[in-house]
Amino acid sequence: MSKQSVFAAIDVGTNKVCSIIANKGDNDGLRILGVGVVPSRGVRKGIVIDVDETREAIRESVRKAEMTSGVKVESAYIGISGRHVSSANTSSAVAISRGDRVVHTRDLKRVFGDVRNVKVSPDRQLLHVIPRGYSLDGHEGVKNPVGMHGFRLDADTHVITASQTSVQNLAKAVKGAGVEIEDLVLSPLAAAEAVLSPDVRAAGVALIDIGGGTAEVSIFKDGSVWFTSVVPFGGYQITRDIAIGLGVSSELAEQIKIKHGSVMPTTNGKAKGDVEATHISANGHDILAQDLTDIIQSRLDEIMRLAYNECPQPEYLVSMLPAGVVLCGGTSNLPGIDRMAREIFGLSVNIGIPQDVFGLADQLHDPAYATSVGLILWGARQNTGEWQASNKRLKHRLGFPVRFMRRQVQRRFHAI
Repeated sequence: MSKQSVFAAIDVGTNKVCSIIANKGDNDGLRILGVGVVPSRGVRKGIVIDVDETREAIRESVRKAEMTSGVKVESAYIGISGRHVSSANTSSAVAISRGDRVVHTRDLKRVFGDVRNVKVSPDRQLLHVIPRGYSLDGHEGVKNPVGMHGFRLDADTHVITASQTSVQNLAKAVKGAGVEIEDLVLSPLAAAEAVLSPDVRAAGVALIDIGGGTAEVSIFKDGSVWFTSVVPFGGYQITRDIAIGLGVSSELAEQIKIKHGSVMPTTNGKAKGDVEATHISANGHDILAQDLTDIIQSRLDEIMRLAYNECPQPEYLVSMLPAGVVLCGGTSNLPGIDRMAREIFGLSVNIGIPQDVFGLADQLHDPAYATSVGLILWGARQNTGEWQASNKRLKHRLGFPVRFMRRQVQRRFHAI
């Protein structure tokens, strides 16, 4: 099997580390060859706080995926998240000075070169420079300016940066596990690859990925990312509240949440007024279902409202996002979470299930694996044959290949 046809991705989350090995199938999907999922260690709220523990968790996860697939992982696409990530929308412009006034690909490189060369503070690392749209001579809404005539080309871009120390610690853990970094990908961008169709992204949609340590908010309009932000709360906080509120261990609280947790409690066939009398037996503990639901509702309502308040101009979301909200991440498996989100956002809400994968993919058809699957899809789409000849490796000062900025720009030119 050709090395170029095999892709690997590692999602280093707060609750789990998931490694996936895949190759391209005949039906334009990805055939999953191996999956390795282990409990995460050394990560809090998406940030590596213990490099040694994180390295060992990554090594164990990769080893499991390798054993299943029979393929050795040499490099992988790595997800990155955490409150340290920040973003901004910016713009740049260049003159089309040739006599024919026709926009060429090199003009696009020039206009995005200005953005990539922008100075960031020494403690920040540039992650992504993503095109949002173009205008020619002041006329907005241009999707692909190549071949069009004009005197001035403007480009709107979404720029994402991260704490350099956080990037360095994650890179050190990955490389310490014997894996080179193909690309660092912001987790919500990866999740979007798995759960958002091109039509939905074009219409306008908000993606909320509620993982173990963070809730990541991203908004897509006209086929490109328009806004990204990270809320430093997630499923871990719900588990902790259950442990404190019910007087159980964190491990048991997580089991109770997964097995019995609900935002809107079930009645088990009883009348609505009898819900409070419904009991849950868990490892010798007798728990009222309503007590568990009250704890989950309280914390999840807080997380949802924080995500809502992160959105720019939340009062205009209904008109901005006709495709509504898509929820993913492990916490989105809680029954009734879509109803709560509808009440808070005032929009239609769907649960995002990863698509376009087959093979050993049964466990991956779950919103908890949206980022993991999205990373492998990202890798496959960045390595299509049309780009392999033009994509040269850039060396980042941390010592691992960084090819994402050029690839994203090139891919977006054709996507839009």
